[in-house]
Amino acid sequence: MAQMGIADRDYHRNQSPSGSGFLTQLPPVVKGLLVANVGIYFVDLFLGKLLRSAGAFTIDSAIFHAHLWKLVTFQFLHSGIGHLFFNSMGLFFLGPWMERWWGSRKFLTFYLLCGIAGACFYSLLYFAGVIVSDPGSPLIGASAGIYGIFIGVAVIAPEMRVSLLFPPIELSMRQLALGLMAISAGSILLKLGGNTGGEAGHLGGAILGFILVRHAWLLDFMDGPSIARSPRLPRAHQPKLRPRTTLIMEQESAVDQILDKISREGFQSLTQEERDILHQASKSDQSR
Repeated sequence: MAQMGIADRDYHRNQSPSGSGFLTQLPPVVKGLLVANVGIYFVDLFLGKLLRSAGAFTIDSAIFHAHLWKLVTFQFLHSGIGHLFFNSMGLFFLGPWMERWWGSRKFLTFYLLCGIAGACFYSLLYFAGVIVSDPGSPLIGASAGIYGIFIGVAVIAPEMRVSLLFPPIELSMRQLALGLMAISAGSILLKLGGNTGGEAGHLGGAILGFILVRHAWLLDFMDGPSIARSPRLPRAHQPKLRPRTTLIMEQESAVDQILDKISREGFQSLTQEERDILHQASKSDQSR
């Protein structure tokens, strides 16, 4: 069995970014998505909402006229500063947790697929007659992808505690996820709030997020093909295996316990001593 170093573990990658500032502390995909959402919003305002009208998902354009790219473009458009703010907060606080769990490439795929699932679920409910609306009504926003992240974290770390600003209460991720799903389902069935299309998008993103996290092998295609070594090429010299000392075994045990804690509660739950142990183990792994 090949030995895996700490730097090879998905949830250890991108945990110690260089520099300071709130953006530099974010993993690359979350940072890129936040910058893209905010930048596109203000460019859209400058252009008089031209991007919004061209990139929004509608049944008429995306389904009847096969403008399938709108399954992706609608995810980067927002109706107002409040819409942008709340989606950005969800991405900022929970996105890094999921990106470190998946790894950056799989996380981006996960996020976009959950957004696409939101639009598809909205379309399904429209054609089933559950949602009655104009086929030209636009669907925009990153909410479906954000709900996929919410549910993903709730599946992986259901007992992780979160504090809400409004109402000011503390909940487990499981309780928060169930509450959000109940609100979305109730809004659709009882036709409350006037945003049944958006709530359908939330549910669609959440459903796919649940499926992908419970069956993570579905995204294994993002690992890419393995590169076979040509038999005609000389093999690189392999150093002799060194005996594993008691100190190394104790260090690996401590690292495994810390990584288990990250999986359960997130990287932000670590103490400074645990962060130092990870950092030292990473340096030792690179020097072997």
